[in-house]
Amino acid sequence: MFARRTFSRAVPSRLSHVSVPKIRQRPRSSLRFVTTPSTATLKAFFTQTTFFVSRSPLKTHGSIRFYSGDNPKVLVVKVPNMGDSIQEGTISSWAKQVGDHVSTDEVVAEIETDKITVDIRAPQAGAIKHLAAKKGDTVKVGDELFHLDTSQTADTKAAAATSPKSDKPETQKPAAKETQKPAAKETPKPAAKETQKPAVKESETPKPEIPKTQKTPDTTPAPSGPREDRVPMNRMRKRIAVRLKDSQNTTAMLTTFQEVDMHNLSEIRNKYKDIFLEKHGVKLGFMSCFVKAAVAALQEHRIVNAVIDGDDIIYRNYFDLSVAVATPTGLVVPVIRDADKLSFAEVEKTINELGLKARQGKLTIEDMTGGTFTISNGGVYGSLMGTPIINPPQSAILGMHAINRRPVAIGNDIVIRPMMYLALTYDHRLIDGRDAVLFLRKIKSGVEDPVTLLLSL
Repeated sequence: MFARRTFSRAVPSRLSHVSVPKIRQRPRSSLRFVTTPSTATLKAFFTQTTFFVSRSPLKTHGSIRFYSGDNPKVLVVKVPNMGDSIQEGTISSWAKQVGDHVSTDEVVAEIETDKITVDIRAPQAGAIKHLAAKKGDTVKVGDELFHLDTSQTADTKAAAATSPKSDKPETQKPAAKETQKPAAKETPKPAAKETQKPAVKESETPKPEIPKTQKTPDTTPAPSGPREDRVPMNRMRKRIAVRLKDSQNTTAMLTTFQEVDMHNLSEIRNKYKDIFLEKHGVKLGFMSCFVKAAVAALQEHRIVNAVIDGDDIIYRNYFDLSVAVATPTGLVVPVIRDADKLSFAEVEKTINELGLKARQGKLTIEDMTGGTFTISNGGVYGSLMGTPIINPPQSAILGMHAINRRPVAIGNDIVIRPMMYLALTYDHRLIDGRDAVLFLRKIKSGVEDPVTLLLSL
């Protein structure tokens, strides 16, 4: 079977008389010429024909390709792959506009998705030639974002900026005009007359009523603005709203409470926090103890770490704990992988790293998927008590609250102790009340006596 090879948009009109050789398609992509063209024909064809050049997709810069035309050095940057479950996003901002010069890896735009915000960076240095979308537009993976002219770099911009130095005399002319205008305003004759009138009536000055009447209008309130401000919800807030409502509609949520005496843990922290910081380079907080106590409770009560899947119950033998972190765009829950295998110091380091990435908007989909149990610390904002909502598809969530000093009975004595309320919200379809209460009491005992965690008691 013979096939004629064609090149759409690649052969200029002036080369339409050039004959294209016929080729035979063979197995293993081996080709041979059926009619051998002359050397002059091949030379004219390959030297005067413009070909397309493609580049492999880059995760950090998206899909990129060269296209031919008036300027063969223009790149078309497309929306990159932002995660397995993310197919579209909204352009939250453009850091660069048409005509701006960018360097390699410089942020050009930000795309906000349901879970993360993705930075779109320039694959090469150049100038922005065209923006294919506006702020607030919804774009899908593979859509064109902007065109980048790589022939216009910062060096060419600097060279162009140095050339118009000879135009300085023209720029000085408006400056001379501006200096004359204030001089003309400084000597108005009517102003001089107004200054002479109060000088003549100096004897009439003992009338303080006039300044008092002038100051009274200043106390009136300024006109108020609009009574309401309507702003659109961002994509993350929309997704959070949908997921929380789905959780309420799907699970049979019930909450049980316990109070924890934080005296022993506070004493350990105050005693070893400086040594801990010096050795591990991270501060010793309360979260590492709660994470380890939750892992110990999950190992003892496996049903809390399980999940319903249709008509089946999946018991998970790994312990990936999600930690709720508040960000300016919404609440995110990065995951501490294999928390049962981490030490106290490793848990603290992981929490600090995930919290920093969350506040900087650099969390990835992999950082937030796969959790089996969630810990939410509302105590950092002063919450006394609350009922957290389950993070689906998980079956339970632990809520920590503020530490307050109050009188409690220890034996026959009443003493002042730092106390915290704990709340466990669980899916009552899967977890019975007995298991939930025993699970929360296990966490309570581990926090009140951290030695039990070290000895696996």
